[in-house]
Parts: sequence; C-alpha cells; structure tokens
Amino acid sequence: MSIAIYTITSPLHDKAAVAASTKEFLGTIRPEFTFCDTDYTSYGQNDLDLIYVRTGGTEGVFKSLLPQLQSQSQKPIRLLTSGKSNSLAASMEILSYLRQNGISGEIIHGDETYVNHRIELLARAGEARRYLNGARLGIVGEPSDWLISSAPNPEAVRARLGVELVRIPMEELLGEYEAAADVEADPALVAKTQSTVLKQSLTGAERIYVALKRIVAKYGLKGLTIRCFDLLTAVKNTGCIALAKLNSEGIVAGCEGDVPAMLSMAVTRATLGISGFQANPSQINPVTGEMLFAHCTIPLNMVNLYELDTHYESGIGVGIRGYMQEGPVTIFKVSADLSRSFVAEGELLRSQAKPDLCRTQQVIKLADASQTGYFLTNPIGNHHIIMPGHNAELLREVIR
Repeated sequence: MSIAIYTITSPLHDKAAVAASTKEFLGTIRPEFTFCDTDYTSYGQNDLDLIYVRTGGTEGVFKSLLPQLQSQSQKPIRLLTSGKSNSLAASMEILSYLRQNGISGEIIHGDETYVNHRIELLARAGEARRYLNGARLGIVGEPSDWLISSAPNPEAVRARLGVELVRIPMEELLGEYEAAADVEADPALVAKTQSTVLKQSLTGAERIYVALKRIVAKYGLKGLTIRCFDLLTAVKNTGCIALAKLNSEGIVAGCEGDVPAMLSMAVTRATLGISGFQANPSQINPVTGEMLFAHCTIPLNMVNLYELDTHYESGIGVGIRGYMQEGPVTIFKVSADLSRSFVAEGELLRSQAKPDLCRTQQVIKLADASQTGYFLTNPIGNHHIIMPGHNAELLREVIR
C-alpha cells in the first residue's frame, strides 16, 4: 500500500511548536506513509492521500489549494487531524465547504486505535480500486439464457470501477481448444482419481484451460466469465477445472457468463488476493440463518483438499468437490450496474457431499439471521461469492 500525507498550516502558529506537535502525532499512526509536507505534486497517485490539517486558521489556505487537488484527483478528500491547535474545528469548516460544493470527503479523527484502523481500511480500499482501474474483463460467449436479471452495463462498470468489459465470441474459444489438440491431462489431477471416465475427461478439461489462458493473454485480461454450459454440447466437457486453476493463478474466472458475479469476484480478488467461490444458494433457513451454497468448481487455492467428480447437472466432464477451512466467511455480490450490493458475514459450519447437488457444498450460518430475508425478497441474481474471513467493512469501502 502507498500512503502519502500532506500538510496545511496557518502561518500564524509557532513553527517549532507545530513541528513538535506533528512529530508526536505522526508517531502514533502507521509508519509506512510517505511524508510529502506541502509538496502536492504526487497528490492522487497513492492508494491513500491524507491532508493533515495541523492547525486552525487553515480554511483559506485549503480553499486556495482545492483547484489543484481537484485537477489531480477526483477521489474523496481525507482530512487528518490531531485535534490540537484548533485543527478539528478548521477541518469541520473545510469539510462543510466541500459538501456545499458537491465534493465528498471525511475527517479522520479519534483515538490511536480508530485512526490507525481507518487509515489501513482506506489504504486497502484504495489499493483495490487501483488494481481494478483499467482492468479488462472478458465475457466469453453471452450470459447463460437463465440469467435474465444479470445483463451487463458496460458504461456503469467503466464509470464506477474503471473496468472495461470485452466481449469474446464462443467460437474463438472453440478455435483455441482445437489448436490445443496436443495438450495432455494435468498429471497432478490424473493422480486425484481412479475413475477411468474422469481420467479420460481430464485431457479435454486441460485443453479448455489452455485455450482460456491463450485468450487471457491475447486480450490482456485480468479475468473472464464463460458461457460454460455450451461446452457440454460443443466439446462434451466442462470448464470447471479450467476455472479452478485460473482462479488459483490470480486470473478471475467465473461461470455461466454471469457478469455481476465476475465483477464481484474481481472486487474480491482486488481486495483480498483471492477470487472467491461463486455459488448458488440451494437451501435457506430464515429462522436459524443457516444456508446451503453449492457449485461445481472452486478456486484450488481456497481449499484444504478437493476431489474430482462429474459435473452435477450433466453427469459428464469433470467437476470439483472442494473443502474450504471452516470458520469465518463473507458472502458478497454486486449488481450489473453496481447500484446495489450485498455483504453478509457468517461462519462456514461444514462442507458436505450429497449426490443431488453441485459438487462443492457449504453450509454457512449468517451472523445476522434476518439477512436471509434479502435472498427471499430482494436478491441480486442467484450466484453469490463466498470468501474466507470477515471482510464486510472493507468490501463496503471498496465499492462505496
């Protein structure tokens, strides 16, 4: 993370006293920032830019500086204050002026614990947004026919996240699949099963993986989603293995051409360094808050162990039954135009392996059982993204 701190100071205050107060205050907060003092030339280029209002009487100084700040960055303006020398009062007047002019911002002020937590949160969110800005995400084929509420909104995605959606015909993937005719099955995956049928399918699964990697390289993608059910008829196989491997390598890879799910995974990747598990809610208990989620692929770097099985709906190809570490999890989803989002924290109680569901199955209990109402009254599509840890506060900051 890159954190820069700039200062504004009233010339009326004693310089030696202000310097001593600054040294004392900055000694209580995160040490890894770059102290830029009054040189604002790099403002807006960091994950987090802080303006340290050191004294009162700085309102006019800030007003004169504002045009330069706005020309360099449209990010919210973060005012850091110690509360000494009337700095908080000045910050409140500055923030009020910003609000009157339609400019977002906030004052970071409080005890040492709060200030450090807020700085870390904002810096991590800024780092995630910088990762997303300029990213290209591919849509291989159209979204699946049943995703009737998940049509992408490229303009909104570019405006909110700086992400470009790239449409890629399914025929191009199939062409790359044919070009990978000499590719052999992954030996590590072959060793995972005794089933002759699965071993035979693993060669085709590896060809899909190689084909998708070539498309990622060709278009300079940070991620993609694929209309994967078309592969069932086109090549008699599934993309489950390919997506699991791509995600574990840092390339966001989603199922069924679901663009909102892919965007949610991209935000997760930018924020936590993992893509998350794209899954369907299969059962909900509104009273206890327990939910069952399932899908036939999961990133290999998110599980302690995994098994191979057929793809559930079709009974062909290769699916993955993954077992994630039990404990804290977060469930996340953004809408196609990013106007809505859902975040809930909970606990992964157990994984299971029932034969009548997609292969990876997770039983999760929400921390707040009332949030099950969202799924039953106002959901954002069917797929949701599950990730380890409690990350709701950070995710909300990234997408606000």
